[in-house]
This record gives sequence, C-alpha cells and structure tokens, in this order.
Amino acid sequence: MDKVRKFTLRFHYNSPVVLTFVLLSALALLLNNWTNGYTNRYVFSVYRSSFLDPLTYIRLFGHVLGHVNRVHFTNNIIVLLLVGPMLEEKYGSRLMLRMILITAFITGIINNIFFPHTALIGASGVVFMMILLASMASAKEGSIPLTLLVTLIVYLGQEIMDGLFTVDNISHISHIIGGLCGVAFGYLFLAANRKKEY
Repeated sequence: MDKVRKFTLRFHYNSPVVLTFVLLSALALLLNNWTNGYTNRYVFSVYRSSFLDPLTYIRLFGHVLGHVNRVHFTNNIIVLLLVGPMLEEKYGSRLMLRMILITAFITGIINNIFFPHTALIGASGVVFMMILLASMASAKEGSIPLTLLVTLIVYLGQEIMDGLFTVDNISHISHIIGGLCGVAFGYLFLAANRKKEY
C-alpha cells in the first residue's frame, strides 16, 4: 500500500534583500504615521544639511525607505516586488544590496547638490534602477536590447517630459538617475562577464 504524501505548505524567504527592503519600508511608513511625520522629516528623507549632523549620513541612504503615504508606498513596492526577485536571483543578494545602496547614495548626493531646498523621499530611484536593469537582462556583448530602448523611451522619456513641463511633487530627476544607474550596472556586469569568458 502506497503511503499518502502529506501536503505541506512552507513559506520561502526567496528574495531576502527585496523582501527586507519592503518590510523596512512598511515599518518606516508606520513609524511616520505614529510620529506624525517626525521620522520622515529626520530619518527617511534627504535634503541638504550639515555633514557634522550624523543623521545626514543616515538620510543619504534611508530616504529610499520612506514614503509620503500608503499610495506612494504601494506604487513603488508593487513594481519592486515584481522586478526585484528576478534581479536578485540573477545577480545575487549581495550585489542587489550594493546596487540599492549605490543608487540611494547617488540620488541623495545629487539632490543635496542641485536641489538644496527640496527634500527627496521614496524608493522611486531604486525602482527605476531595477526597471532599466531588468530590461538589460538579455543583453549580449556588442548589442543593445530593444527592450532597453523601448524602456528608455517610455519611462525616462516620460520622466524628462514631466520634469520639464509638469509642476508636481514628484522627483523626476531621481527617476532618471535611478534609471541611468540601472543601465550602468547592466553594462558593468556585461563587461565583467566578458572578462570571465577570456
């Protein structure tokens, strides 16, 4: 008599960097609600401040975890959850974390230099980095993927147009910088793979 297999369902923390990013962002949103905006002002947004202030360095990275409200959070996190796990599987958790930190730092520094009176908050730069990096997933040496060109036109083209002609509270420059980071990472990995082959 054959033994009947028991059906068991286990949860798998399949994408540790992306899932931890999502959980920290959710926690930041809750903290912001509980503190009536205090944590977003002093921890989860980046703006020009003295480099003698220790929180300045935390804000350079922490701003990607903060969100203004639930809608802002949901819009970023949905795309992050759709694209991020595939990228983390392809590049590994350590590289994924580095890419997020580098993108956060670059967008934070550029905001401080060129937009000293504007606070930057949200994971949009990281999301755009992942979108452009994902569009390069099938890139090969000596060719430009058509998906990359279409994504550049649709996403970054729209961001440039909105940045020039629309007055809103969206940091279009962080979207553009994040996207450019994604393209740069994609080509760096392509070049690194080519060196390994030789």
